[in-house]
Amino acid sequence: MTTPAHNSPPADTEALLLQLRRKQGNWVDWATACQTLQKAGMSAQVIFEGTGFEPIQQNQIIVAGQVYQSIVDGAVSNAALEHFTARGSDSLYELRILSKDDRAKAVQFIYDQGLDSDQVRDIAKALKEYSYRSEPPVGFTDHPGDAVAFAYWSFARQKSDLQERSRLIALGLRFAHSSGAREAIERLLTDFAVVKTKPIPRLPLFRFETDTDVPYVVPMAGQWPITTADFQAVPKMEPEGAFGIVRAERQAWVPVPGWQVVLTAQDAIAFLIPFNALPTQTESNVSEIVLVLVDRQQQTWVDDSYFMVDDDGQLTIRWFDTEPSTPLLGKVIVIVRPRKILDEAYTQELWQIDE
Repeated sequence: MTTPAHNSPPADTEALLLQLRRKQGNWVDWATACQTLQKAGMSAQVIFEGTGFEPIQQNQIIVAGQVYQSIVDGAVSNAALEHFTARGSDSLYELRILSKDDRAKAVQFIYDQGLDSDQVRDIAKALKEYSYRSEPPVGFTDHPGDAVAFAYWSFARQKSDLQERSRLIALGLRFAHSSGAREAIERLLTDFAVVKTKPIPRLPLFRFETDTDVPYVVPMAGQWPITTADFQAVPKMEPEGAFGIVRAERQAWVPVPGWQVVLTAQDAIAFLIPFNALPTQTESNVSEIVLVLVDRQQQTWVDDSYFMVDDDGQLTIRWFDTEPSTPLLGKVIVIVRPRKILDEAYTQELWQIDE
Protein backbone atom coordinates (compact mmCIF):
# COMPACT_ATOMS: atom_id res chain seq x y z
CA MET A 1 0.00 0.00 0.00
CA THR A 2 1.32 3.44 -0.96
CA THR A 3 0.79 6.70 0.83
CA PRO A 4 0.50 9.92 -1.24
CA ALA A 5 3.05 12.58 -0.42
CA HIS A 6 1.79 15.51 1.63
CA ASN A 7 0.06 18.19 -0.49
CA SER A 8 0.59 16.16 -3.69
CA PRO A 9 -2.32 15.95 -6.15
CA PRO A 10 -3.81 12.47 -6.47
CA ALA A 11 -2.15 10.41 -9.20
CA ASP A 12 -3.76 7.72 -11.35
CA THR A 13 -1.18 5.18 -10.29
CA GLU A 14 -2.71 2.26 -12.15
CA ALA A 15 -2.72 4.19 -15.44
CA LEU A 16 0.90 5.28 -14.93
CA LEU A 17 1.99 1.75 -14.03
CA LEU A 18 0.24 0.44 -17.15
CA GLN A 19 1.94 3.10 -19.28
CA LEU A 20 5.34 2.06 -17.96
CA ARG A 21 4.61 -1.65 -18.22
CA ARG A 22 3.61 -1.26 -21.90
CA LYS A 23 6.34 1.35 -22.54
CA GLN A 24 3.84 3.73 -24.07
CA GLY A 25 5.23 7.07 -25.24
CA ASN A 26 8.91 8.04 -25.13
CA TRP A 27 11.48 8.03 -22.38
CA VAL A 28 10.51 11.56 -21.30
CA ASP A 29 6.97 10.28 -20.63
CA TRP A 30 8.39 7.36 -18.67
CA ALA A 31 10.53 9.70 -16.59
CA THR A 32 7.51 11.85 -15.78
CA ALA A 33 5.50 8.76 -14.83
CA CYS A 34 8.24 7.39 -12.57
CA GLN A 35 8.70 10.73 -10.83
CA THR A 36 4.93 11.15 -10.36
CA LEU A 37 4.63 7.68 -8.83
CA GLN A 38 7.54 8.29 -6.48
CA LYS A 39 6.13 11.65 -5.38
CA ALA A 40 2.81 9.88 -4.72
CA GLY A 41 4.63 7.71 -2.19
CA MET A 42 5.38 4.60 -4.25
CA SER A 43 8.85 3.19 -3.70
CA ALA A 44 11.23 2.50 -6.55
CA GLN A 45 11.12 -1.21 -5.69
CA VAL A 46 7.32 -1.34 -5.94
CA ILE A 47 7.47 0.48 -9.28
CA PHE A 48 10.04 -2.06 -10.47
CA GLU A 49 7.84 -4.97 -9.45
CA GLY A 50 4.87 -3.46 -11.28
CA THR A 51 6.61 -2.27 -14.44
CA GLY A 52 10.00 -3.91 -14.92
CA PHE A 53 11.82 -0.55 -14.65
CA GLU A 54 14.71 -1.21 -12.28
CA PRO A 55 15.36 1.38 -9.53
CA ILE A 56 18.67 2.43 -11.09
CA GLN A 57 16.92 2.92 -14.44
CA GLN A 58 14.18 4.97 -12.78
CA ASN A 59 16.78 7.24 -11.21
CA GLN A 60 18.61 7.70 -14.51
CA ILE A 61 15.58 8.68 -16.56
CA ILE A 62 14.17 10.92 -13.81
CA VAL A 63 17.45 12.85 -13.59
CA ALA A 64 17.76 12.88 -17.39
CA GLY A 65 14.18 14.15 -17.58
CA GLN A 66 15.07 17.04 -15.28
CA VAL A 67 18.01 17.89 -17.55
CA TYR A 68 15.69 17.65 -20.57
CA GLN A 69 13.20 20.09 -19.02
CA SER A 70 16.01 22.54 -18.32
CA ILE A 71 17.02 22.67 -22.01
CA VAL A 72 13.56 22.90 -23.59
CA ASP A 73 13.64 26.69 -23.58
CA GLY A 74 17.39 26.93 -24.20
CA ALA A 75 19.38 27.55 -27.36
CA VAL A 76 18.80 24.09 -28.81
CA SER A 77 17.75 23.46 -32.41
CA ASN A 78 14.51 21.65 -33.14
CA ALA A 79 16.45 18.78 -34.69
CA ALA A 80 18.56 18.32 -31.55
CA LEU A 81 15.51 18.53 -29.29
CA GLU A 82 13.63 15.97 -31.37
CA HIS A 83 16.64 13.66 -31.25
CA PHE A 84 16.92 13.77 -27.45
CA THR A 85 13.17 13.47 -27.03
CA ALA A 86 13.26 10.15 -28.83
CA ARG A 87 16.52 8.81 -27.40
CA GLY A 88 19.65 9.79 -25.51
CA SER A 89 18.51 9.77 -21.88
CA ASP A 90 21.86 8.22 -20.91
CA SER A 91 23.68 11.16 -22.52
CA LEU A 92 21.48 13.76 -20.84
CA TYR A 93 22.03 12.03 -17.50
CA GLU A 94 25.77 12.73 -17.80
CA LEU A 95 25.00 16.45 -18.18
CA ARG A 96 23.49 16.64 -14.68
CA ILE A 97 26.77 18.06 -13.35
CA LEU A 98 26.52 21.14 -15.58
CA SER A 99 24.69 24.35 -14.75
CA LYS A 100 21.38 25.03 -16.44
CA ASP A 101 22.97 27.65 -18.69
CA ASP A 102 25.68 25.28 -19.88
CA ARG A 103 23.41 22.31 -20.58
CA ALA A 104 21.70 23.71 -23.68
CA LYS A 105 25.03 24.58 -25.31
CA ALA A 106 26.37 21.15 -24.40
CA VAL A 107 23.33 19.36 -25.84
CA GLN A 108 23.65 21.18 -29.15
CA PHE A 109 27.37 20.46 -29.26
CA ILE A 110 26.84 16.76 -28.50
CA TYR A 111 24.19 16.50 -31.20
CA ASP A 112 26.34 18.27 -33.80
CA GLN A 113 29.29 16.01 -33.00
CA GLY A 114 27.23 12.80 -32.89
CA LEU A 115 28.66 11.70 -29.53
CA ASP A 116 27.53 8.65 -27.56
CA SER A 117 27.02 8.49 -23.80
CA ASP A 118 30.53 7.14 -23.06
CA GLN A 119 32.05 10.11 -24.88
CA VAL A 120 29.56 12.51 -23.28
CA ARG A 121 30.78 11.54 -19.81
CA ASP A 122 34.27 12.87 -20.61
CA ILE A 123 32.83 15.88 -22.45
CA ALA A 124 30.65 16.84 -19.48
CA LYS A 125 33.62 16.62 -17.09
CA ALA A 126 35.72 18.82 -19.41
CA LEU A 127 32.94 21.42 -19.67
CA LYS A 128 32.49 21.45 -15.90
CA GLU A 129 36.19 21.98 -15.26
CA TYR A 130 36.30 24.74 -17.88
CA SER A 131 33.35 26.54 -16.26
CA TYR A 132 35.36 27.12 -13.08
CA ARG A 133 37.89 29.30 -14.91
CA SER A 134 37.54 33.04 -14.42
CA GLU A 135 38.29 33.57 -18.12
CA PRO A 136 39.17 31.33 -21.11
CA PRO A 137 42.84 30.41 -21.53
CA VAL A 138 44.83 32.34 -24.14
CA GLY A 139 43.73 31.34 -27.65
CA PHE A 140 40.54 29.60 -26.49
CA THR A 141 36.96 30.86 -26.34
CA ASP A 142 33.79 30.14 -24.36
CA HIS A 143 32.51 27.76 -27.05
CA PRO A 144 31.95 24.17 -25.83
CA GLY A 145 34.25 22.90 -28.59
CA ASP A 146 37.11 25.03 -27.30
CA ALA A 147 36.41 23.91 -23.73
CA VAL A 148 36.72 20.26 -24.74
CA ALA A 149 39.72 20.97 -26.97
CA PHE A 150 41.47 22.67 -24.04
CA ALA A 151 41.03 19.53 -21.93
CA TYR A 152 42.69 17.38 -24.60
CA TRP A 153 45.40 20.04 -25.10
CA SER A 154 46.13 19.86 -21.37
CA PHE A 155 46.23 16.06 -21.36
CA ALA A 156 48.47 15.94 -24.45
CA ARG A 157 51.06 18.26 -22.88
CA GLN A 158 51.43 15.84 -19.98
CA LYS A 159 52.22 12.79 -22.14
CA SER A 160 55.71 11.74 -23.17
CA ASP A 161 54.46 8.72 -25.14
CA LEU A 162 54.23 10.02 -28.72
CA GLN A 163 51.41 7.69 -29.74
CA GLU A 164 49.20 8.70 -26.81
CA ARG A 165 50.17 12.35 -27.26
CA SER A 166 49.22 12.21 -30.94
CA ARG A 167 45.86 10.62 -30.12
CA LEU A 168 45.00 13.41 -27.69
CA ILE A 169 46.15 16.10 -30.15
CA ALA A 170 43.86 14.57 -32.80
CA LEU A 171 40.92 14.68 -30.41
CA GLY A 172 41.68 18.29 -29.53
CA LEU A 173 41.77 19.26 -33.21
CA ARG A 174 38.51 17.44 -33.81
CA PHE A 175 36.63 19.49 -31.22
CA ALA A 176 38.44 22.86 -31.49
CA HIS A 177 36.05 25.61 -32.59
CA SER A 178 38.22 28.72 -32.87
CA SER A 179 41.34 29.25 -34.93
CA GLY A 180 43.21 30.21 -31.75
CA ALA A 181 42.39 26.85 -30.16
CA ARG A 182 43.49 24.98 -33.30
CA GLU A 183 46.76 26.90 -33.43
CA ALA A 184 47.48 26.18 -29.77
CA ILE A 185 46.92 22.46 -30.30
CA GLU A 186 48.87 22.34 -33.57
CA ARG A 187 51.90 23.82 -31.80
CA LEU A 188 52.10 20.59 -29.80
CA LEU A 189 52.98 18.79 -33.04
CA THR A 190 56.40 20.43 -32.97
CA ASP A 191 56.74 21.22 -29.26
CA PHE A 192 57.45 17.92 -27.50
CA ALA A 193 58.11 19.39 -24.04
CA VAL A 194 56.27 17.51 -21.31
CA VAL A 195 54.53 19.77 -18.82
CA LYS A 196 53.98 18.20 -15.43
CA THR A 197 50.69 19.12 -13.81
CA LYS A 198 50.36 20.14 -10.20
CA PRO A 199 49.93 17.05 -8.06
CA ILE A 200 46.48 16.70 -6.56
CA PRO A 201 46.85 17.32 -2.79
CA ARG A 202 46.02 14.62 -0.32
CA LEU A 203 42.81 15.03 1.64
CA PRO A 204 43.44 16.05 5.30
CA LEU A 205 42.30 12.65 6.52
CA PHE A 206 42.75 11.32 10.07
CA ARG A 207 41.31 8.40 11.99
CA PHE A 208 40.50 8.23 15.69
CA GLU A 209 42.84 5.60 17.12
CA THR A 210 42.32 5.55 20.88
CA ASP A 211 39.60 6.26 23.41
CA THR A 212 41.38 9.44 24.45
CA ASP A 213 41.09 10.77 20.90
CA VAL A 214 37.31 10.73 21.21
CA PRO A 215 36.02 13.36 23.64
CA TYR A 216 32.70 12.95 25.42
CA VAL A 217 30.17 15.80 25.48
CA VAL A 218 28.24 16.39 28.73
CA PRO A 219 25.24 18.78 28.86
CA MET A 220 25.52 21.79 31.19
CA ALA A 221 23.02 22.52 33.97
CA GLY A 222 24.34 26.02 34.63
CA GLN A 223 26.35 27.46 37.52
CA TRP A 224 25.78 26.77 41.22
CA PRO A 225 23.44 27.40 42.95
CA ILE A 226 21.01 25.53 40.67
CA THR A 227 17.29 25.02 41.25
CA THR A 228 15.80 21.54 41.21
CA ALA A 229 13.62 22.51 38.23
CA ASP A 230 16.63 23.66 36.20
CA PHE A 231 18.48 20.50 37.15
CA GLN A 232 15.63 18.24 36.09
CA ALA A 233 15.03 20.22 32.86
CA VAL A 234 18.44 19.37 31.41
CA PRO A 235 17.72 16.91 28.59
CA LYS A 236 19.32 13.51 28.58
CA MET A 237 22.22 13.41 26.16
CA GLU A 238 22.21 10.47 23.75
CA PRO A 239 25.22 10.63 21.41
CA GLU A 240 24.60 9.21 17.96
CA GLY A 241 26.84 7.27 15.64
CA ALA A 242 30.58 6.76 15.55
CA PHE A 243 31.32 10.44 16.18
CA GLY A 244 29.05 10.96 19.20
CA ILE A 245 26.86 13.64 17.59
CA VAL A 246 24.51 15.36 20.05
CA ARG A 247 21.26 16.83 18.79
CA ALA A 248 18.90 19.46 20.22
CA GLU A 249 15.64 20.78 18.72
CA ARG A 250 17.22 22.56 15.75
CA GLN A 251 20.91 22.12 16.36
CA ALA A 252 23.43 19.35 16.80
CA TRP A 253 26.95 19.29 18.22
CA VAL A 254 29.74 16.84 17.63
CA PRO A 255 32.82 16.47 19.85
CA VAL A 256 36.23 16.63 18.16
CA PRO A 257 39.73 16.59 19.62
CA GLY A 258 41.36 19.96 20.24
CA TRP A 259 43.83 19.66 17.39
CA GLN A 260 45.65 22.83 16.40
CA VAL A 261 43.91 22.98 13.03
CA VAL A 262 40.55 22.95 14.84
CA LEU A 263 41.52 25.49 17.51
CA THR A 264 42.75 28.00 14.90
CA ALA A 265 39.59 27.75 12.78
CA GLN A 266 37.47 30.90 13.00
CA ASP A 267 34.13 29.52 11.82
CA ALA A 268 34.28 25.73 11.92
CA ILE A 269 31.29 23.60 11.00
CA ALA A 270 31.00 19.85 10.40
CA PHE A 271 29.01 17.45 8.28
CA LEU A 272 28.92 13.72 7.59
CA ILE A 273 29.66 12.17 4.20
CA PRO A 274 30.31 8.63 2.91
CA PHE A 275 34.03 8.04 2.40
CA ASN A 276 33.49 6.95 -1.20
CA ALA A 277 31.80 10.29 -1.97
CA LEU A 278 35.02 12.21 -1.28
CA PRO A 279 36.92 13.57 -4.32
CA THR A 280 39.63 10.92 -4.50
CA GLN A 281 41.74 10.06 -7.54
CA THR A 282 40.57 6.46 -7.65
CA GLU A 283 37.26 4.71 -7.16
CA SER A 284 36.75 3.52 -3.59
CA ASN A 285 34.52 0.79 -2.21
CA VAL A 286 34.94 2.07 1.36
CA SER A 287 31.46 3.07 2.51
CA GLU A 288 32.09 4.17 6.09
CA ILE A 289 30.81 7.59 7.16
CA VAL A 290 33.46 10.23 7.83
CA LEU A 291 33.27 13.64 9.47
CA VAL A 292 34.35 16.68 7.43
CA LEU A 293 35.30 19.93 9.20
CA VAL A 294 35.20 23.16 7.19
CA ASP A 295 36.34 26.64 8.19
CA ARG A 296 33.85 28.95 6.50
CA GLN A 297 36.10 31.93 7.20
CA GLN A 298 38.87 30.64 4.92
CA GLN A 299 37.65 31.63 1.45
CA THR A 300 40.98 32.58 -0.17
CA TRP A 301 42.16 30.09 -2.80
CA VAL A 302 45.37 28.13 -2.34
CA ASP A 303 46.39 25.29 -4.63
CA ASP A 304 47.10 22.71 -1.93
CA SER A 305 43.69 22.56 -0.29
CA TYR A 306 40.13 21.48 -0.97
CA PHE A 307 37.21 23.91 -0.78
CA MET A 308 33.44 23.89 -0.56
CA VAL A 309 31.65 25.42 -3.55
CA ASP A 310 28.08 25.73 -4.71
CA ASP A 311 27.12 23.47 -7.60
CA ASP A 312 23.65 24.45 -8.81
CA GLY A 313 22.29 24.67 -5.27
CA GLN A 314 24.23 21.70 -3.88
CA LEU A 315 27.46 21.77 -1.89
CA THR A 316 30.45 19.99 -3.39
CA ILE A 317 34.09 19.48 -2.38
CA ARG A 318 36.62 20.48 -5.03
CA TRP A 319 40.31 21.10 -5.61
CA PHE A 320 41.39 23.76 -8.11
CA ASP A 321 44.82 23.90 -9.73
CA THR A 322 44.17 27.52 -10.77
CA GLU A 323 42.14 30.24 -9.06
CA PRO A 324 38.46 29.57 -9.84
CA SER A 325 35.81 32.09 -10.78
CA THR A 326 33.20 30.45 -8.56
CA PRO A 327 33.00 31.77 -4.95
CA LEU A 328 34.65 29.61 -2.31
CA LEU A 329 32.42 28.85 0.68
CA GLY A 330 35.06 27.50 3.03
CA LYS A 331 38.20 25.41 3.28
CA VAL A 332 38.24 21.74 4.27
CA ILE A 333 40.54 21.66 7.30
CA VAL A 334 40.28 18.05 8.44
CA ILE A 335 38.44 14.84 7.64
CA VAL A 336 38.03 12.34 10.46
CA ARG A 337 37.47 8.61 10.13
CA PRO A 338 35.86 6.87 13.12
CA ARG A 339 37.90 4.70 15.41
CA LYS A 340 37.78 1.03 14.47
CA ILE A 341 36.01 -0.98 17.17
CA LEU A 342 35.94 -4.71 16.51
CA ASP A 343 33.40 -5.33 19.26
CA GLU A 344 31.24 -2.35 20.23
CA ALA A 345 29.92 -4.20 23.28
CA TYR A 346 33.52 -4.47 24.49
CA THR A 347 33.54 -0.94 25.90
CA GLN A 348 30.22 -1.43 27.69
CA GLU A 349 31.43 -4.22 29.99
CA LEU A 350 32.58 -3.01 33.40
CA TRP A 351 35.15 -5.77 33.70
CA GLN A 352 36.96 -4.39 30.68
CA ILE A 353 37.76 -1.10 32.41
CA ASP A 354 41.31 -0.78 33.67
CA GLU A 355 41.66 -0.79 37.46
